[in-house]
Amino acid sequence: MMGEGDIFGIIHKDRQERTARHFEGTFLDYTALVKREPDLAILSHQRIFNLISEAGVEVVKTDEHPRLRRLYGNDLIKRYKFFEDFYGIDKTIMKIARYFHSAAMAGEESRQVLYMVGPVGSGKSSLMEALKKALEGSREIYALKGCPMREEPLHLVPKHLRREFEEILGVRIEGDLCPICRYRLKNEYKGEYESFPVEQIGFSIRSRKGIGVVPPVDPNNQDTSVLIGSVDISRIDLYSEDDPRVLSLNGAFNVGNRGIVEFIEVFKNETEYLHTMITATQEKSVPSPGKGSMIYFDGVILAHSNEAEWNKFKSDHTNEAILDRIVKIEIPYCLELNEEMKIYEKILRKSRFKAHIAPHTIEVASMFAILTRLTPSSKVDLMTKLKIYNGEEIVEKGMTRKIDILELHEEASREGMAGISTRFIMKVLDTTLSESEHECINPISVMETIVKSVKELAISDEEKNKYVRFVQDSIKKEYNRILEKEVTKAFIYGYREQAESLFNNYLDHSEAFINKTRIKDQNTGEELEPDEKFMRSIEEQIGITEASAKGFRGDVTAYMFFVLRNGGRLDYNSYEPLKEAIEKKLTASVKELSRIVTRAKVRDEEQDKKYNAMVEEMKRNGYCDHCCNVVLKYGANNLWKD
Repeated sequence: MMGEGDIFGIIHKDRQERTARHFEGTFLDYTALVKREPDLAILSHQRIFNLISEAGVEVVKTDEHPRLRRLYGNDLIKRYKFFEDFYGIDKTIMKIARYFHSAAMAGEESRQVLYMVGPVGSGKSSLMEALKKALEGSREIYALKGCPMREEPLHLVPKHLRREFEEILGVRIEGDLCPICRYRLKNEYKGEYESFPVEQIGFSIRSRKGIGVVPPVDPNNQDTSVLIGSVDISRIDLYSEDDPRVLSLNGAFNVGNRGIVEFIEVFKNETEYLHTMITATQEKSVPSPGKGSMIYFDGVILAHSNEAEWNKFKSDHTNEAILDRIVKIEIPYCLELNEEMKIYEKILRKSRFKAHIAPHTIEVASMFAILTRLTPSSKVDLMTKLKIYNGEEIVEKGMTRKIDILELHEEASREGMAGISTRFIMKVLDTTLSESEHECINPISVMETIVKSVKELAISDEEKNKYVRFVQDSIKKEYNRILEKEVTKAFIYGYREQAESLFNNYLDHSEAFINKTRIKDQNTGEELEPDEKFMRSIEEQIGITEASAKGFRGDVTAYMFFVLRNGGRLDYNSYEPLKEAIEKKLTASVKELSRIVTRAKVRDEEQDKKYNAMVEEMKRNGYCDHCCNVVLKYGANNLWKD
């Protein structure tokens, strides 16, 4: 029995399991396995697609989610659990999954490069890493033992017998033996391919097993051996120049066979250097070093770069052959506020960041990032556009027509391909923390750091001024609105009894008004008409006009009966518009909020009690003593001046 913390037991159990799974046998043994499980012989694109789809796919019906319907209309949205750590790029991820699905079906995409283009920090490299790590953690494949290409054992089957083998095994056989295995089959095994040894082998980024990575190469020293291997000069004296035994097949296309070959910043390389891509995609073969024949290649070719390099490469008509073999997918920055916040929350969770983060800190930083990425519109201001892109219900001022998100997308097709990167925001959060003396960061300190950091950016003065205005005007105004609402809510917490009383009274008067009945005074028993002045004093708080008052009262009454019929409990929080009106009515009539927050030195005992109750409520809502004090002082200076 393995005890808790028994390291030797863990090691021993793992070794036993690996030994039990390990396979060593001949080609004949392998065919018996394939007959039982044909998926052992799948090609590389199918393998990656299986990893993506097996993790789980959620088909989202937008008509069941009002927010998503506002964002995507009637479009079908698929969410892949494989990519669950990537936020705000659902449609981009659907394109990537669609590429692998088509390639897995042996469509044209199986002979094309998957090329991702986008601004710095948009997630290109992270998407590549996710695919490589998934492959690294996938089940082992079966390969010819000792083959530098780790090739599929079914390549041993002679062409004239392949149809029969395919029918028996239920697979399609594609590809030919590499020169080294062909030599070994003839000279070591006398052509008896049924005896050729087969082994299980996994994928590894670090060990270059099934995953080849090609970084940008010095233009003055672009040696294709990085891609296709080389002739081992130490063996030239032992064998003839065309003997396969002189080949060292250790290039990226060799090691990435049956897996992935990744080109980092692909267009930093000279065009001639990339010609191997053409044969690898179109003919599924790569050149052999020296004078050897072409070598079969089955691998997913991934590439990425920034947009400037893509535009430069695309503008040269001599690159048409490569361009024709590329599936281009744009990886934009996230433009959804809620999703952008998740990016930073994920990074912070994985870091050693232990500071307290005040409510709305990440929200304010995310607002700034997204505002820099949005294209100005004549239809709405940028902050309103941000809210629309976040799926919020927005109606144009003074009009009943809702703003169409599709119209906004159509007039800004390049949106999300420029602006501030996630790395900039993370550096802002790190800097704010390092400058804090209280292990706590808040929206005010983050806004200050953003302004300082923007001034240090290597961008034009015009751009700097625009970014600073985003903070000092749009974001500050929006944060003030959020803070006022939040502090008011905490302040009202001490007035729950008054709030409930106003709520119940309004319901009574509203119901009587709608039903054309009278209200019985609880103290005198006198029957009274509904108090129009009282109802208007509440309705006016949220901009309900006299003309629309009757409709509002009808909505409130209908909602009240709906809740009661369904066994619900009514309190002043039940109906959001009425709750907001009551809170505004209380703060407007009591006139105490500004005095309590701003006149710390002259608060009387009752006001102190209200202040402390408000602070406790804010702390329950995520504030600590330090940031609560900071935001209340900020509010005193910016919101509730007498």
